[in-house]
Amino acid sequence: MTTATTSLSQKFLDALEKNGFNHFSGVPCSLLKGVIKIFDTDPRYGYVSAVREDSAVGMACGAYLGGAKPAVFMQNSGLGVSINALSSLSIMYETPLLLVISWRGYQGKDAPEHIQMGAVSQKLLETLGIPFTVLEAEKMEAQIAEMAKKMDSTRKPVALLVRPGILDEGGH
Repeated sequence: MTTATTSLSQKFLDALEKNGFNHFSGVPCSLLKGVIKIFDTDPRYGYVSAVREDSAVGMACGAYLGGAKPAVFMQNSGLGVSINALSSLSIMYETPLLLVISWRGYQGKDAPEHIQMGAVSQKLLETLGIPFTVLEAEKMEAQIAEMAKKMDSTRKPVALLVRPGILDEGGH
């Protein structure tokens, strides 16, 4: 439940639940550590940690076929890893899911290995035809509701790009 002292990560998860999301999988990233810490400590989410992002997409597609509304958490480098699973499974067979993608290399600020992927993340989502929005703390509830509605109406994946400083509080 959201209170005045609730972390942004908890508010984010509350908004996901409010919009019907009930299956959570992915690969941890330090920019999502606030959410990952909650997943690690609160079993009600049933978070399934995957070894690769394409595996998380596959699990989410299976969960959808079983009646769940899935969200997949990954770093933007994992978006590259999951292109085939997204295009040949989720997009092709109209399996809706929410991608929560941490935006490493945002504005060219990060470790060198993240800069290139940070520069192309939006273009990659556009090329795949995946609607996305950049998550903003003060608008997150409305953004999640909008993306959930789009996901449900198009039966395709949608994405939230998460900049540094939004969901990385706390954690380990």
